[in-house]
Amino acid sequence: MGEEVVQQEFSREDRTRYREKVRRCLDVFARMLRESRFDADYPMTGLEIELNLVDGAGDPALKNHEVLAAIADPDFQTELGQFNLEINVPPKQLKDRGFAEFEEGVRASLNDAEEKAERLGAHMVMIGILPTLSAGHMSPDSLSSNPRYQLLSDQILAARGEDIVIDIGGPERLRTTADSIVPEAACTSTQLHLQVSPEDFPSYWNASQAVVGVQLALGANSPFLLGRELWRETRIALFEQATDTRSEELKAQGVRPRVWFGERWITSIFDLFEENVRYFPALLPILDEQDPLEALEAGRTPSLAELRLHNGTIYRWNRPVYDVVENTPHLRVENRVLPAGPTVVDTMANAAFYYGLVRTLAEHERPLWSQMSFSAAEENFHVAARDGIEANVYWPGLGQVPATELVLRRLLPMARAGLESWGVSLEESDRLLGIIEQRCLTGQNGASWFVERFHQRSGSGDSDRLAALRGTLNEYREHMADNAPVHTWE
Repeated sequence: MGEEVVQQEFSREDRTRYREKVRRCLDVFARMLRESRFDADYPMTGLEIELNLVDGAGDPALKNHEVLAAIADPDFQTELGQFNLEINVPPKQLKDRGFAEFEEGVRASLNDAEEKAERLGAHMVMIGILPTLSAGHMSPDSLSSNPRYQLLSDQILAARGEDIVIDIGGPERLRTTADSIVPEAACTSTQLHLQVSPEDFPSYWNASQAVVGVQLALGANSPFLLGRELWRETRIALFEQATDTRSEELKAQGVRPRVWFGERWITSIFDLFEENVRYFPALLPILDEQDPLEALEAGRTPSLAELRLHNGTIYRWNRPVYDVVENTPHLRVENRVLPAGPTVVDTMANAAFYYGLVRTLAEHERPLWSQMSFSAAEENFHVAARDGIEANVYWPGLGQVPATELVLRRLLPMARAGLESWGVSLEESDRLLGIIEQRCLTGQNGASWFVERFHQRSGSGDSDRLAALRGTLNEYREHMADNAPVHTWE
């Protein structure tokens, strides 16, 4: 999302030419799926973690430009808000200590970044929504300096034609409006990438869609927004609303949202890209010089720049990705469901559970999605976002069941078998899946811990409430630095 853009205004002709170019890219992509070789012999996995910056009191620190300059590491990049940044972890294979190398690399990078940020009066926090954000941080002044973000905000507001409405219930309720997409910056996530072949992509994407509810129940870590206790994973509802280009009338007409769960199981990755082109107008109609058909027929790998840019402005929770490395194309599932945090080791446990489980489900002789409606998977997703680790979800053969019971009884053995298929050692698998098991047995994840500690600290007045949020966040940050799994936190 941090790619620089130059063009700031678009004409009707720009949009017409862009639509034609995107459709040309789509035609070339269809031909490539039939004829080209995609890199999938040694599948790689990748990891992105979005971070928040806070000051010593626990309030947002709008210093990402200065902090990134001090870190001076290309793995760290800008994000939407000035209180955000992101680390892109180099991809790895899971076998041969893949998870251990991920964990060691992320911890070393974050420790180094924290040391440099601290000199500027800032600290790193991995959490789905920074609980100390206030209404004053939700203004366009909080956008990062990258012109892409202001352009994207302008285009979304122009398409919508009115201010963005945020309306989320829960133990408390929040209703507010925004005149930019800055509320989206409040959402910081962990993104898991999984490289797959064109033939296997549908099974891995369908499996990823089927397990999102369980992922959210276990990993919820966003219980507060603007001082209000809302969903256990409020980030889901906030992100869906903060980037919604539809007016109320378009919603009533059934126009699809840009933050989209989808509406059906798929049989090809082409289904997803074709839906993106068919249903969604361009937000950033920026044209690339390359003709994709000429490139393909000349023996080069097309970049499909317009199709990729368009895909990047449609926010599926499991996004299809086309990319090119050393002139060889590959495909990835980008799992965007999980919030950031609470710790690096918890992040690794979440990743191990996801990679292991989807491998088993994708390769099962009787696909789960042949036994489960797509709408049931979507319902699981929103129920888990609302209720977190206490959620009840639907599972074929079991009906409605507590998510923790489902994981303990049915899904952990599947995840363990999948990790074995990836070549993950038994020691590494047991360590990381043991964290998931203990999280289920204790009933404690990031959201439940934060809510309980907040209520222990809070009084009746607004000043007491803010002090409780700050104190709980600073305690959270200390635990995060220790890297002890969240189920062990007192």
